[in-house]
Amino acid sequence: MSFAGDGGRHPGWPARLGPLRVPAGLVELRPPKLFDASAWSRARLRDRAYLEDWEPTAAEGWHERNAPLAWPPQWSSLKALARRGQALPFVITVDGALAGQITVGNIVRGSLRSAWVGYWVAADRARGGVATAALALVVDHCFGEGGLHRLEATVRPENRASLRVLAKAGFREEGLFLRYLDVAGDWRDHLCFAMTAEEASPEGLVRRLVAQGYARTA
Repeated sequence: MSFAGDGGRHPGWPARLGPLRVPAGLVELRPPKLFDASAWSRARLRDRAYLEDWEPTAAEGWHERNAPLAWPPQWSSLKALARRGQALPFVITVDGALAGQITVGNIVRGSLRSAWVGYWVAADRARGGVATAALALVVDHCFGEGGLHRLEATVRPENRASLRVLAKAGFREEGLFLRYLDVAGDWRDHLCFAMTAEEASPEGLVRRLVAQGYARTA
């Protein structure tokens, strides 16, 4: 289901994950590339109404920070973080086309071995199992080749779609972070969800999804 490329400097990176077939199509994860700029920008600009309410507030307008020229610095930053072992950034593809991103960030090694995971999926791929499949692939990779022990995700209580994804994947709710993050112009409460390696073992999340009929291996 995955491989680590030659020259990887840190556990679990670089890697390609999948494929996993869901109702929306064939889901795979790969490292971001510079040539993703046009497809990334097209999806982000088209889906502003779908995405903006769930993303951190920024000084730049939506068009400015999601234009094609905004991608190279983001790509460079993600690449640098991955090379330093601080992140595992992936582009989500469905049937070979860019359909979103999923990133494991703030990786801490040592006795903690923890990180957070965040994702977005294009509106035309929503409700087709893409986010759940991507999350399952990433979690299995993090608790396997990535060498992590704990993953957490924070989500606004109003974001029902993301709450369903986390519940289906088996993340458990740990608590409420009051006024945790500036999102859509105000400080928003976020629910914290988490999972440890013991909770994902022994079969892993991908096998669970397949056994439950939500996905199948390709």
